[in-house]
Amino acid sequence: MGKSIFKTEIKKIDGTATTLGDYEGRVLLVVNVASKCGLTPQYEALEKLYERFKSRGFEVLGFPSNEFAGQEPGSNAEIAQFCEMKFGIKFPMFEKISVKEGASQHPLYTQMIQAQPKATPSADGKLGKSLAEHGLAPKSATDVMWNFEKFLVNRRGEVVGRFAPDITPDDPKLVKAIEAQL
Repeated sequence: MGKSIFKTEIKKIDGTATTLGDYEGRVLLVVNVASKCGLTPQYEALEKLYERFKSRGFEVLGFPSNEFAGQEPGSNAEIAQFCEMKFGIKFPMFEKISVKEGASQHPLYTQMIQAQPKATPSADGKLGKSLAEHGLAPKSATDVMWNFEKFLVNRRGEVVGRFAPDITPDDPKLVKAIEAQL
């Protein structure tokens, strides 16, 4: 049995301090997001996934990060406005954090990566190949690859899955993993 993430301290996008304990007993999909990324349209699919399963105890939690080619340069207020205006996001959003390995990595990501060191790759692996070609590949095999990597957390707060950024929110592999936890 893994360690629960529910005691992890975080801040909502408005700066309010809280913990993930607010979501205890729910299935979570934790995603590092960005508003200027080729994968940004996943916001729409994440919202649909949230709407589809929220009545069954499911939450999508968005954590903006500006560590991948500067694709999230906005302030927390600008990010919140963008998500609401462009995609009608209703799922919880949190303060911009560091998700990459290193001294500034947020404890939530340190803990999730320890629990799930490697992501399930996409079927074609195109994103990983493209990042490598452009010198943007992760520094280590356990590091978050890019924006929109997804961590699946069960109702006990244990990380039970990790999915590459180019596995879309409506990918049957991800949906099946979520349904198995619900």
